[in-house]
Amino acid sequence: MFSDYIRKISWEETTQRILSKTDADVIRALNKSHCDVDDFMAMISPAGAKFLEPMARLSRKYTLERFGNTINMFIPIYITNSCCNSCVYCGFHVQNPMKRIILTEEEIVREYKAIKALGPFDNLLIVTGENKAAAGVDYLARALDLAKPYFNNLQIEVMPLEMEDYKALRGHGMNGVICFQETYHEANYKKYHPRGPKSDWEYRVNGFDRMGQADVHKIGMGALIGLEDWRTDVTMMAYHLRYLEQHYWRTQYSCNFPRMRPASNDGFQPNVIMSDRELAQATFAMRIFDHDVDISYSTRENPEIRNHMAKLGVTTMSSESHTDPGGYACYPSSLAQFDVSDARKTPQIIADLKAEGVEPVWKNWDRQFDHFMMKG
Repeated sequence: MFSDYIRKISWEETTQRILSKTDADVIRALNKSHCDVDDFMAMISPAGAKFLEPMARLSRKYTLERFGNTINMFIPIYITNSCCNSCVYCGFHVQNPMKRIILTEEEIVREYKAIKALGPFDNLLIVTGENKAAAGVDYLARALDLAKPYFNNLQIEVMPLEMEDYKALRGHGMNGVICFQETYHEANYKKYHPRGPKSDWEYRVNGFDRMGQADVHKIGMGALIGLEDWRTDVTMMAYHLRYLEQHYWRTQYSCNFPRMRPASNDGFQPNVIMSDRELAQATFAMRIFDHDVDISYSTRENPEIRNHMAKLGVTTMSSESHTDPGGYACYPSSLAQFDVSDARKTPQIIADLKAEGVEPVWKNWDRQFDHFMMKG
């Protein structure tokens, strides 16, 4: 399991290795056709920041070779904000005296229909808080079943599950799972997740192994930028990605770099701020490190950087997202998990992407593949 692997890698020594990288290390990495994690460290290092333009050119080259001038579009739907965790940075944390919503089957269908009215969305991400007792595997299975008449590609972003649960949900049309480790820093992880099921670092980090063992078609991963040093966290994610590819080679993978924003009130303030240039640096480095990985930007990011990065390394984007349960039709004023930075309507996003020479792709999966995957 990955927890055994990563515990052999010192966080402090990795940080020092990154900071000690030189211009020569970066140049050597950029001249290699296949990079290892040490090369990735060089590209995201402070020294690597001076090579942003050549990194951008190389990232664009590999993106065009593997993905062409396309962006896969998806949309998330939050079907519940009920949660048992006490994550200090999250609006859904259990101590927050907010109204908890668990959408009924009728409300879920209303949301699906409202999403289809926004644009030709076919890739749906179903998101929940973490409350197995109130909204567990059976609830998720029903939400997937209800989505089938409307969407072909169904992914979930929920609490970590057992391998048998992932297998069961595949039978209901689930094609992918996204899970953010938040931070790979085991010693500090508990500070941000003091209580609840999510406080178990080992169970969460090994969830990706359980996804791979269940033959999940696509696994998405990410570190929440703002908790610990971003360079070390994304390096640990690079280790994780390479480990998963070696162990579960039939699975596709995606990466995300969600950035926390400073709170305008007395809420949790990020410990680390990643600039737009640093986000671009991490994106270019990940593309050069892994030519085939899907790199996703959500509506957390502003329109300018999403437009710009759409042709330089990013391959998947969300559009017109609501991060509150029932936000598309049923409960438009409920509390969102986080605020979006890109509030453009879908037609405007389409127009802006096309102006950049990028073609939005709405469908890259068909229900016929579900039968093949289940037989496999």
